[in-house]
Amino acid sequence: MPHSHSSHSHYTGIYPGNLFMVVAPSGAGKSTLVNALLAEDPAIRLSVSYTTRDPRPSESNGVQYHFVSVEEFMERHKQGEFLESAEVHGNYYATSELWIQDQMKMGHDVLLEIDWQGAQQVKKQFRNAVEIFILPPSLDALEDRLKKRGQDSEKVIVRRLLAAGNEMAHASEAEYVVINENFDRALTELRCLVTATRLCFTSQYARKTQLFVDLGIHSTPQQ
Repeated sequence: MPHSHSSHSHYTGIYPGNLFMVVAPSGAGKSTLVNALLAEDPAIRLSVSYTTRDPRPSESNGVQYHFVSVEEFMERHKQGEFLESAEVHGNYYATSELWIQDQMKMGHDVLLEIDWQGAQQVKKQFRNAVEIFILPPSLDALEDRLKKRGQDSEKVIVRRLLAAGNEMAHASEAEYVVINENFDRALTELRCLVTATRLCFTSQYARKTQLFVDLGIHSTPQQ
């Protein structure tokens, strides 16, 4: 299935909420970092993707993913609901554009755990999306983490490691890169990026428009 984005109109304005995309190869510790960030910052909403893969033992429908059949996935795709969709390791994944827009309009920050191809599609729709790439400290560390996770067969681990090289080559497309060597440091850096994004002029202006107007500050420089 080709990567695609929906037919919804491209939004060029600024929402009060920010959109963060966290990208990483399998085993880089992305989910652990994201979960820790979400636990301490309730203002960030995790976008729950749709997938056709089977749930892992620790996963619940509607929490980590919306687990759906291939038929339901294709129907939603046909209806244009998805912002981006991709086939990864033989399974389909997609993100709901409408849900993200609603959350951001309400002033909530939204976080997407996504692959690099999905991130490219999201940027076409949301110009101000902030991409944060999580890298492992080394390939050996990546392999070690995949083995310790105990979720995949040796064959799948080899496939994930081969894919990781291709995925990491796209780190240059991200605005920010966090190297997850020390978990606490990586989490602090992730937290700093969220704070900095919230303090960008466009983000502050969208949330506190009236204050800026009262102070005589405009969103575009006056001639």
